[in-house]
Amino acid sequence: MKYVVILGDGMADYPVKELGNKTPLQVAHKPNMDYLASHGRSGLVKTVPEGMPPGSDTANLSVIGYDPALYYSGRSPLEAVSMGIDLSEQDVTFRCNLVTLTGAENYEDAIMVDYSAGEIPTAEAAELIEFLNDQFQSDTLRLYPGISYRHCLVLKNGKTGGYLTPPHDISDRIVGEYLPAGENEALLIDLMKRSRDLLSEHPVNISRMKRGLPPANSIWLWGEGRKPLLPSFYDKHKIRGAVISAVDLIKGIGICAGLKSIDVEGATGNMQTNFEGKADAAIDALLNGLDFTYVHIEAPDECGHRYEIGNKVRSIELIDRKIVGPIKQALDNAREDYQMLVLPDHPTPLSLRTHTSDPVPFVLYQSRNQVTSGVTRYDEQSAKKSGIFIPKGCLLIDLLIHGIKE
Repeated sequence: MKYVVILGDGMADYPVKELGNKTPLQVAHKPNMDYLASHGRSGLVKTVPEGMPPGSDTANLSVIGYDPALYYSGRSPLEAVSMGIDLSEQDVTFRCNLVTLTGAENYEDAIMVDYSAGEIPTAEAAELIEFLNDQFQSDTLRLYPGISYRHCLVLKNGKTGGYLTPPHDISDRIVGEYLPAGENEALLIDLMKRSRDLLSEHPVNISRMKRGLPPANSIWLWGEGRKPLLPSFYDKHKIRGAVISAVDLIKGIGICAGLKSIDVEGATGNMQTNFEGKADAAIDALLNGLDFTYVHIEAPDECGHRYEIGNKVRSIELIDRKIVGPIKQALDNAREDYQMLVLPDHPTPLSLRTHTSDPVPFVLYQSRNQVTSGVTRYDEQSAKKSGIFIPKGCLLIDLLIHGIKE
């Protein structure tokens, strides 16, 4: 038996006026997801526990089978593990975004123009982060370059207890009231302010502005945490598997769980990602020794944060056509028995441009136990009408692997 999770990050949404008061999932042409809903079980699942932030960290931990209330220790250490950073139990890590701020005289009066600095290319970002590290590095502090705008700060023998805001939650807002507070407040604010002074005239940013691109003129620090300790996925389920993602966070969760992280050339975490390559990697893994794949696609979430209505619809259609369909067809052709779970981790409503903790729609399809569900589409309203509600997202993986018993 093969097991597949296809996770469209942030696919769920609220009705959108410009879409005729329908959600992107309702509008998108997605025959493969709809087929799974018609012949599988649909419902709603609560992936984010009450009182916890609705981040991709907590939600994906939940979907992959780990209760965030027990195992969540922060976002950035999961990303650090994926980046190959050797962490001790005493280290504190922070996610470090390269962002674009307006040029207000006082840092507190600047506006968050772009939380990703125009999705700055990795090579340019690495040059900026290495430059800042030369200025900031000490016996207790170091910056590590990651992919595009996503990087990491490690504080040796540090303390936790900060109140930190994700930059994608404050697009087009004045940053003053969202600056770090609590533990490490003075240090983090100082680094952020100094970074703007240092980066504003850097040759990379001068070149970007000449090309009409937003400058990466500040860092933004958030996502504090310590190295997580997750029980082995194999020990829990007795199957071997892999995660396929362009995002360090998801790779880190997989690595901490003892899963293989498969890199795909051209996987970017946005609309220009290599959809076909992700599907091919999953098929190859499933047909050549592994029994489980977790395929994560970031594109719908990015579109939600950016209020790109048409692109969010299109990203869902691309996931359906280039990932769900090919993986299903390959397993059918190979005469493999399989169980496939399709869902978002959390909603990223276009109207809010950030995550919410609302329950999300899922569909669970069993190739050798197909049903006539009475459901014709995969979307939020159809899932709600099914009457199925799973209160804890971490239970879904058991349904996937052990099946729904009649």
